[in-house]
Amino acid sequence: MVRSEFAPLRTVAVARSQFRAPDEMSDSEASFLAPEVLPILERMLGRDHGDVYPDRQRLWESERENLCSVFERHGVEVLRPRMLTDAEKAAGGSNGYANFFVRDPWFTIGDIVIEGNLRLPHRRREVLPSRDLLTARALEGRCSYLALPQPAVPDGAPGDLGAGPFLEGGDVLVYEKRVFVGNSGLASNAMGIRWLEKLLTPLGYTVETVRLAPNFLHLDCALGLIREGLLVACPDALLDGLPAALRGWERIEISERDGVGLGTNGLPISPEVYVTDPAFRHIGDRIAAHGVTVEYVDFAITRGFGGSFRCTTQPLRRE
Repeated sequence: MVRSEFAPLRTVAVARSQFRAPDEMSDSEASFLAPEVLPILERMLGRDHGDVYPDRQRLWESERENLCSVFERHGVEVLRPRMLTDAEKAAGGSNGYANFFVRDPWFTIGDIVIEGNLRLPHRRREVLPSRDLLTARALEGRCSYLALPQPAVPDGAPGDLGAGPFLEGGDVLVYEKRVFVGNSGLASNAMGIRWLEKLLTPLGYTVETVRLAPNFLHLDCALGLIREGLLVACPDALLDGLPAALRGWERIEISERDGVGLGTNGLPISPEVYVTDPAFRHIGDRIAAHGVTVEYVDFAITRGFGGSFRCTTQPLRRE
């Protein structure tokens, strides 16, 4: 049950730290990353991050462990997906593999758990390490558990990743019976959003597409709901401005540079507690001025891969 982005967090899955880069990366696969990360990725092409950068790998894993410690201190139940098997790694072939951002391959809206479809080839099997969690919690729980139709096979044209449908959890923000879904052209697409609307509208939900600038991968890289009536947003990323339902909220606006750096991708533990990176203390101070306690966890390596606290986590209970 996930009622909103800031309802008190009770149970959360926290991602692992596995990534093997594709043999080759297209411009679209790297277009949303900070320029300083590109040389690191170039050394990784066709190789596992831990093999290329063992010290950096240990630091990356410690970032996630430190976040788990914050959750446990606040009484949140923490679940971890398993690691990829050798067979799952091999199945990725030249596309590589990923098991590093649990937010995107599946997500929960109300009492519905949904497996999405990821656009980037190296992430298309990323749901598999979570299946044990989904079997134990979703399949056995009092909820619905659905999956999108499998995506169409691309025709082989350069840069073509197929027609989808694509729907990624980083694009999906829940606010009671309103669901906002981002579309930058890099992740979720119109077909995936239409599928979600078809599912949710009869249940009383309103699904609204939010158009994003093409250098922002997901909606949660452009907009974050902190508590009722308070949000953080990057105006340069929102092509049509804020969704109408949020325009009366108090807003903390950030620069495009901070947006690309994942300044909106903090995570509410509750309406009273918010987690972000010390690199964004200038944003955290503005959030704290609204009476919210801000927890800081260094997530520099995680952010280098294009995601931060929200991307690293997947709530199963927020109520």
